[in-house]
Amino acid sequence: MTASTVAALLAALCVPLVVHLERARHDPAPALVRAQDPGPAAGRDQQHFAVTWAASAERLGAGPAEGSYRLVVRTSVGGDALRIRLTNAFGEHPVTFASAYAGLRRQGAELVAGSNRRLTFGGQPSVTVAAGEMILSDPLTGELAPESDLVVSLHVIGALGMRSGHVEALQTSYASAGDHAAEEAATNWTATVKSWYWLDAVSVRTSTAVSSVVVLGDSIADGLNSGRDTNRRWPDYLARRLRAAPDSPVRGVANEGISGNKVLAGGAGPAALRRFDRDVLSHPGVDTVVVHEGINDIKAHTGVTVDDLTAGYRQLVDRAHAAGRCVVGATVMAYQGWPEYDDAGEAVRQSVNDWIRHSGVFDAVVDFDVITRSPDDPRRLEPLFDSGDHLHPNDRGMQAMADAVDLAVLRCDR
Repeated sequence: MTASTVAALLAALCVPLVVHLERARHDPAPALVRAQDPGPAAGRDQQHFAVTWAASAERLGAGPAEGSYRLVVRTSVGGDALRIRLTNAFGEHPVTFASAYAGLRRQGAELVAGSNRRLTFGGQPSVTVAAGEMILSDPLTGELAPESDLVVSLHVIGALGMRSGHVEALQTSYASAGDHAAEEAATNWTATVKSWYWLDAVSVRTSTAVSSVVVLGDSIADGLNSGRDTNRRWPDYLARRLRAAPDSPVRGVANEGISGNKVLAGGAGPAALRRFDRDVLSHPGVDTVVVHEGINDIKAHTGVTVDDLTAGYRQLVDRAHAAGRCVVGATVMAYQGWPEYDDAGEAVRQSVNDWIRHSGVFDAVVDFDVITRSPDDPRRLEPLFDSGDHLHPNDRGMQAMADAVDLAVLRCDR
């Protein structure tokens, strides 16, 4: 949806802010849905928060100063006391979230009747977030099942200049003029958007025996070229595997992939080294991070060497270890046929992968290169896994990657 489209909607459909705020003060507070998976038995008497969904914030273009956004996300671990995190990380001005609600999707922009619940911030129904800052909502009473289509509806005012959000959601969300956040019907949500605006994380309270894993990656983790509105990114497939493994303490998966992202340099989002604290260490309940970045550093032809890239990996591992987290290193996948491929970059990739496999720096390794490369030419993706651009896997390749992860290596005893 273009900024002009939203602006036209805003002008045509402006609704007074107080209508839904006043009505919602008297709404009952049912549970979102009963959680069906409490996780391993050990430690149920003690609880903590664990991230159930995340998407790394990036700099988005300017848009309308006022509008409503109905954002659809897929959770992983279930629990109660849901909290959302809103970000103005790349904003140039304060932004006010005049109302915020969380509910469950029935279909499209329509919510399950009775599920849409007001979120508060320090007990207040609205909050202003300064440029460069983030904020957590208060815990929401009620329980949320794993693998739910959670819908966060925001009414935003004063959104001047650059916005923060995740560019390529691969999930259809919705926009509207005026404040329709409290509504469960889809009637006023006629415009669609392809990005997640301002929302960058959701967490729930669960047993201390349950943990989450963060995938720090680029477009391959981000799911580029996987099926839209189908949750077929490889971290999605991993979340489903963890859900089906009754003995695994790891239940949550936070996908912090950014298309085009690099380990060492900014561009498509801040470099992994710069965003590590925000996108990994700040999330609750995380014991392990999977690092799957490096191809964009290599193919950019900026002169990045094996020593440069491996030094970057060492920094990520050292910072994770200092915070008590474990790190799984993922090898860099084949890319011959992609326009930026050359023999020099391939030599760096092969040497970097050799270091990932054998240096002992990572706590464990998942060899995505071996799993996805062609047996006839290790410089190329397996044709059955190739989306067609010779860099990004298709849905079958995404599933093969998730299936290659030994779930035991996601457990961390640090």
